[in-house]
Amino acid sequence: MKRRFLLICLFTSLAMLLPAKDYKSRDGGHLLRGFGEERYSLSLMAEYGYNRTWEHMGNVDLYAHMPVVKNVQLDARVQYQSANLLTGALVVRPTFDLPVGQLFLETEVLYKGVLRNRMSDLCAALSLGWRFDYVSVQIGGFARVLDSWDRDWHSEDKYETEPFNLMYRLEVFARPQTNNWNLSLALSNRDDWQMERMWQPLFMLNARYDINEHWRLHWEAETKITGMFHLNATFYAASLRTGFSYRF
Repeated sequence: MKRRFLLICLFTSLAMLLPAKDYKSRDGGHLLRGFGEERYSLSLMAEYGYNRTWEHMGNVDLYAHMPVVKNVQLDARVQYQSANLLTGALVVRPTFDLPVGQLFLETEVLYKGVLRNRMSDLCAALSLGWRFDYVSVQIGGFARVLDSWDRDWHSEDKYETEPFNLMYRLEVFARPQTNNWNLSLALSNRDDWQMERMWQPLFMLNARYDINEHWRLHWEAETKITGMFHLNATFYAASLRTGFSYRF
């Protein structure tokens, strides 16, 4: 583990020393991830979803993208589901311009409150990614703590922990990021509102269209099966999202 950490630190240091080209990418890739663009953005999304646990549900998603300093970005996200779930996330993302593409490091904390069951799900993730015009690759890990709101803190009741889960994302784009519209296909075990175990992949189709310098439209479709790597490809959940962003 120490050896891997040292290799990541060495790779990051070399990337910072390399001469960087002017990599102008207008696309945030997944919603408001504004690689190469230091601008504040707000996004509002409406979502319809279905899964075999909660059945039909409607969601409201709110995003804020904030450049902290040059090449360091902060994302804040809040979602409310009609199935009585409330989710919030914070992401800090340093980026490093390379001669080819862009390197990025993400630190994320995601909290999901299951109000109907009085449960909480807290995840903390760290990942490293490399983004090109047509491909984005990301890999890392996350830890999870599951707890009950009604747990007796004066007893020996235990909360459940998952100290390490592999996290991955592979996204392929139809057009270079300098275009005013794009389509992408993604395979990952996380999205903006959930982090699944590595054998629980999510399949995503994303689209965006820049109306002008400030306004952007988004469309997303996502599906999840019950466990592909357990040889069970039964449908479990699906969702459709649409909304807009305003970039200041």
